[in-house]
Amino acid sequence: MPSSPAIAKAPSRRKEASARRRQAVLDAGLEVFSTHGFAAARLDDVAERAGVAKGTIYLFFDDKEDLFEQIVLGAAAPVLARIDDVISRTDLPLEEMLSRLFEVFQSEILTTKRKEILRLVITEGAHFPKIAEFYYREVIAKGLALIRRLARTASARGELFSNEIERFPQLVFAPLLMTVIWEGLFSKVEPLDVGGLLRAHRNVLLGSKQEKKTR
Repeated sequence: MPSSPAIAKAPSRRKEASARRRQAVLDAGLEVFSTHGFAAARLDDVAERAGVAKGTIYLFFDDKEDLFEQIVLGAAAPVLARIDDVISRTDLPLEEMLSRLFEVFQSEILTTKRKEILRLVITEGAHFPKIAEFYYREVIAKGLALIRRLARTASARGELFSNEIERFPQLVFAPLLMTVIWEGLFSKVEPLDVGGLLRAHRNVLLGSKQEKKTR
């Protein structure tokens, strides 16, 4: 006897409800970590903010560290995918690729709650090396590999006149870290023109190319 549509839809509804609860815990976790820091964050506070029982958290995550790691992965994946999309556009000149890359920094990190994750890693990573190592492995290392790929592509097309970006891809990410630190410490004293800073940094990275053109 075939199952009724109502019975068939029941597992799907349960799965959707479970996914919503998991996402609620992730969102609440980010809020609690951002507000209290990793050390002081409590799963009781996460459960209360998410509107679930504390035991529900353990249905999805092993402990507080696992919750934080899953927050990082969920936040980083779409950003890394967008960076990969930009760098894969081999038809674009380096100047345009850098402009789009910095647009991703600004729209997907600096103006979203993702910057709170980076700020947390910066402030607490020294005290919790496992957090720093995880963030490096899953976010920083992958981002650096993408920038090295961009540098190799630009170099092969004659758009770079040194291998410094490939050697030190951290140069491209530098304003991202500096902006997060600046906003956390000095923005009330001297607000930062983030868009202007990123454009200026792009011009600095392209300096050797632009200088070559003017000769």
